[in-house]
Amino acid sequence: MAVDAPPLRWMASLLYGAVLLTGLYFVVAGLAPEASAMSVAGFVAALLALLGVEQLDWRGPSTRRRAIVLLCVRILLLELVNAADPGGFARVLYVLVPFFAYFSLGRKAGLGLASAYLVAAVLRAGSVPDWQTNPEIVSDLLMFAIGLVLTLVTAAVAVEQQRSRIRAEQLVAELRQAQRQVAELSAAGERNRLARDIHDSLGHHLTAISVQLAKAEAFRDLDPAAADRAVSDAHRAAGRALREVRESVGALRAEPFFLATALESLAEGLDDAGFRVTCEIVGTEPFDRPAREALYRVAQEALTNARRHARADRVEVLLRCTDAAAVLEVSDNGRGFAVEAANGSGLPGMRERLAALGGSVRVESAPGTGTRVVAELPRLAVLS
Repeated sequence: MAVDAPPLRWMASLLYGAVLLTGLYFVVAGLAPEASAMSVAGFVAALLALLGVEQLDWRGPSTRRRAIVLLCVRILLLELVNAADPGGFARVLYVLVPFFAYFSLGRKAGLGLASAYLVAAVLRAGSVPDWQTNPEIVSDLLMFAIGLVLTLVTAAVAVEQQRSRIRAEQLVAELRQAQRQVAELSAAGERNRLARDIHDSLGHHLTAISVQLAKAEAFRDLDPAAADRAVSDAHRAAGRALREVRESVGALRAEPFFLATALESLAEGLDDAGFRVTCEIVGTEPFDRPAREALYRVAQEALTNARRHARADRVEVLLRCTDAAAVLEVSDNGRGFAVEAANGSGLPGMRERLAALGGSVRVESAPGTGTRVVAELPRLAVLS
């Protein structure tokens, strides 16, 4: 059988045991004087063999060929049991044949064998004259029919329970697979976020430090004071990098982050005689922290590109917060570039950040015309 429920597993064995005890009782009590020692031994041996078949069935692989062989063995052993039964109660075991067939071969096989056994019982009863008026025969037929119906219903319920359990196990497996996929996607998203943060934050400050140190090296002999100022600026950039690392850690603790303050601090830290940065804030910032951080990273990336690649000496940062949207503009007077040919990681990173919040980033530039970066977050994306 392919059923895991313990009560159904043991049902057939319990019936075999009941019939065995009943038959032995008849022999011991002298209620079956015609029973020979040979027939009693055959009766016991056949029932013990049936018990062994059940043990073999539970522990073996479930194949159709094996199920047919075991069903045929059961039918043969049941015939032997009924032929040698000293008490005449073994006929009740016939209801198990459709029961086993339903489990191992399907509903049609179970119903077919149940019909065949019922027809055989009626034909056997018909061999007795006036059987229709014999209460004992009619009662036996009725009870046998009821037994067949009950075993088929039990088999149907058990099979459906097994199918439901298999479906539930499959669903659990699918849910676990989905959970693993979600976890993998979450981990990938977190890795991408960290990569963007490192690029936008530490990369920006390392660029500033590199520029200041190069400046100090270039002016070391020509203008020691300028070189000293460049070294001081590099120290300040290193300090800002350290503060941003601490702020990133603080973000995990939900410490406050104000965009206007962060932009003004960013502009002040980069502003010097060769790279003028102005910052203007219009309106308040009625949006949540992820939106504020995304806009800040866009400004940071745009300023880094303006200083590192554009050779700009003047940059304007404008943040406008209205009831409809928050718009950040970073414009420089650098040498510009062909936007469609850009292949760095900064622009895709900016777009990913804003797209995740329902916003967008566009870059307006061409060789010799400067660059303008515009980041926009609509009200639905930025409101708390």
